[in-house]
Amino acid sequence: MRDRKVVIVEDTDACAATLEIAFLAIPDVTVVTVSSARQALEILRSGPVSALVTDLQMPRMDGFELIEEVRADSRLAKLPVIVVSGDTNPRTPERMSRLGVNAFFSKPYSPAEVREKLEHLLNAHPTAEST
Repeated sequence: MRDRKVVIVEDTDACAATLEIAFLAIPDVTVVTVSSARQALEILRSGPVSALVTDLQMPRMDGFELIEEVRADSRLAKLPVIVVSGDTNPRTPERMSRLGVNAFFSKPYSPAEVREKLEHLLNAHPTAEST
């Protein structure tokens, strides 16, 4: 099986490190961690990525805007997206559903549960975008 790249977008170092450690337990996964949505978009558009895991609350460009950009790009539109956020707005789950988010985890979260969901999504979408 070929390597699967997962991009984590998280501006809190501890959360990013926790997710990265959890995801490295998945076979054939490479993790790229960035602290901004703009950095994530550059990586997503530069080559094959198998999944995106993002926070919502970030400076300059938030997670919602990032997901909107991903879904608007025909090469990335079907990319599995997981959101891990402390967002407590009651409208957030409905908004994420409209954006086609595959899973949402509230902070505090179980890294093992996020890893299990990611692994399921990676296995369900075995062919990553390959430009």
